[in-house]
Amino acid sequence: MGTFDPNLPQKSPPKLPENRAETLPMPETVRSGTFPCLVLNADYQPLSYFPLSLWSWQDAVKAVFLDRVNVVNSYQKTVRSVEFEMPIPSVIALKDYIPQNRSPAFTRFNLFLRDGFECVYCNSPDDLTFDHVIPRRLGGKTEWANISAACSRCNLRKGGRLPKDAQMFPKRKPYAPTRHQLQSQGRRFPPNYLHKSWLDYLYWDVELEA
Repeated sequence: MGTFDPNLPQKSPPKLPENRAETLPMPETVRSGTFPCLVLNADYQPLSYFPLSLWSWQDAVKAVFLDRVNVVNSYQKTVRSVEFEMPIPSVIALKDYIPQNRSPAFTRFNLFLRDGFECVYCNSPDDLTFDHVIPRRLGGKTEWANISAACSRCNLRKGGRLPKDAQMFPKRKPYAPTRHQLQSQGRRFPPNYLHKSWLDYLYWDVELEA
């Protein structure tokens, strides 16, 4: 992702799936885009929750042959060539640990994720943009501590005024999140598809079916 650019055209956030984990049947044909593989760090924690850290089955198989990962679980489906046959990995763990202590990039996506993909003024998830809590014309900076997610309607209503002048106060004060905080926030939004072999390594804020 690139750096946060306030001059980019305004875009609505992605439509979020229902907050529910479910296991769907996989296609029978092994083709590009099928049989995604969950990628864990060397500590067996997902590299990312939102978006979920997934590789294609081709990349997973390649990593296995390069001895960069351990296969934790596999689909009941194999890939074959003239010289080999192997089950398609469904969960792999990196052999080398990737540190997760870097500060998150200041991007539109991470800003929306921090604020739960909702307007901080009215909680609407529709037509999100961003708002300078302290307007730029009054010295407000484009930084984590002064930018909040806001729907276009509230952003237009507030305009270039201070919260006290507009009588519009953010329900969540803007802040610079840690990577851990964004990961925790991402657990609120499980994807539509979760393979059953992944569930032991994912911790969602939802009740999983037995």
